[in-house]
Amino acid sequence: MLRYILARLLAALVVMLGVASLVFLLLHLVPGDPVDVMLGKAATVADRAALRRQLGLDAPLWWQWATYLWHLLHLDLGTSIQTRQAIVELLGQRIPATAELAAAAFVTALCIAFPLGVFAALKRGGAMDRAGMLFAVSGVSIPNFWLGPLLILLFSYRLGWLPVSGREGWSSLVLPALTLGTAVAALQSRMIRASLLEVLHEDYLRAARARGLSETAVILRHGLRNALLPVVTVMGVQLGVLLTGAVVTEFIFGWPGVGQLTIDAIHKRDYPVVQGCILFISAVYVGVNLLTDLALAWLDPRIRLYD
Repeated sequence: MLRYILARLLAALVVMLGVASLVFLLLHLVPGDPVDVMLGKAATVADRAALRRQLGLDAPLWWQWATYLWHLLHLDLGTSIQTRQAIVELLGQRIPATAELAAAAFVTALCIAFPLGVFAALKRGGAMDRAGMLFAVSGVSIPNFWLGPLLILLFSYRLGWLPVSGREGWSSLVLPALTLGTAVAALQSRMIRASLLEVLHEDYLRAARARGLSETAVILRHGLRNALLPVVTVMGVQLGVLLTGAVVTEFIFGWPGVGQLTIDAIHKRDYPVVQGCILFISAVYVGVNLLTDLALAWLDPRIRLYD
């Protein structure tokens, strides 16, 4: 197991190195100059050159990349070009809001997906199954940037039950969590249904019924546990998707998280902040996938043997 963990950690570090390098290069290929944003079009050539030298933007691209990686090795994400504030501090102010939204959306998705997927599998071909599949197709097909405003129009403007934007109490969390969790719930419900259908007629379930166990115990204790391996894989990936989807959702609902910070930094051409935000999201994504691999290896020891 230790060898398996070390191999996964090494793979995660290589991925993070690639992500950091790719983000750095792509951001420097994007049209626009942060110096123009900070000084405006009326600035003199001397002022532009002085600020570019101060920010280190006059150095060759390869040197900027090497310097950036060197600082990353020391856990230094740099400072904001606009505010001159440490990016670690900016992220520290925004991460709690994003974590709260992602956790609420994930719990919402689980509360919808598990009962819907289980009942759809047990009532295969019935009304519950068709309703569940309709929800799954709709949830995957409807993008966040369309569903979010639709929920705002219904629950905020029409009914007046929930606030439009901001982060003020649990009521502000309902619409963003529902918007972000719907697509995840749709995919998870389909996966739970498909996985459970594969094990419903296995011999060990017949043996459990023969021992006199109730149908609920057979499904939950024996069937669902063995059907969880592909579900856990999808859940791990979808938790990373929640963070990437939070960028759009936070922008729609004015949620003060990392996603909103990323959008603001892109508008201001604040390269270090954009790099820090994307690197944070990527690190969480890679970390979640690493934990998913370890969870799968714990659930099924055979996985370690073929690594």
